[in-house]
Amino acid sequence: MKVRGSNKERRAVRAMSYKSFEANMSSAKVHRTAIVDPNAKLGADVEIGPFSIVGPEVTIGGETIVQSHAVIEGEVAIGRGNFIGHGAIIGVPPQDVSFSPERKTRVEIGNDNVIREYCSIHRGSADGSATKIGDKNFLMAGAHLGHNCVIGNNVLIANNCLLAGYVRVDDGAFLGGGSTFHQFMHIGRLVVVEGSSAFGKHLPPFVVAAERNSVFGLNIIGLRRAGMSEKDRDEIKEAFKLIYLSGLNTSQALEKAETMIFGAPAREFLDFVATSKKRGICPLKAGATDDVFV
Repeated sequence: MKVRGSNKERRAVRAMSYKSFEANMSSAKVHRTAIVDPNAKLGADVEIGPFSIVGPEVTIGGETIVQSHAVIEGEVAIGRGNFIGHGAIIGVPPQDVSFSPERKTRVEIGNDNVIREYCSIHRGSADGSATKIGDKNFLMAGAHLGHNCVIGNNVLIANNCLLAGYVRVDDGAFLGGGSTFHQFMHIGRLVVVEGSSAFGKHLPPFVVAAERNSVFGLNIIGLRRAGMSEKDRDEIKEAFKLIYLSGLNTSQALEKAETMIFGAPAREFLDFVATSKKRGICPLKAGATDDVFV
């Protein structure tokens, strides 16, 4: 910016700018080749690597590491203890032809996430909206989160997964490498997706899914690891069989479920199915009745 006025006035303006920058940097360690806007806010012990770019509306919480050649722009709030790998792109405009640059949208990232090299996370599309990532997630190299995705906690998204706009992923899900997910999809809690799969319908909680829009059974091991009781696991199995193996259509199965007693986890599964009628849930793999994991 060109500063008009006397030499003394110019020096005063530059000094004020430097003080603002120094206040916002706290005890951050910024590589000399990085470009960090003076208005960016960096918490204690943040590290910004070589050739990275951090824009004026960015806030980065303490002890977060940003490696080299990353770009963080737009309104982005990043919590504490995150790791952002080489070449990651966060907060750029969405790939939405209806998007207008004047819209105020953002990215919100929680704490203790690992975002590996060359991941891309786009900010929200609708005015005032956000793309959101919770805590303790692991995004492997090359993963893409489209605008307005909402990622819960403890989610693992493997290499080169592509999530279109408005995809929601609930806690503890595992998305195998190279898989693709259609816009507005909802992936339930503790779902496991096999790599190189593709989905355009919702995936209910606790299922194992693969290939194209196919469910193969329940994530039995994941249920145990999540600390669910044997009673809860048995009820989830009963609810799964009611939806997928009873021979009833979805509406009939849900009506029957209303007459039965289920605990909270099984009800979570059934409620997910009940609220997924517009897009529908992924069906059981054709011909897989005898090989279902339950």
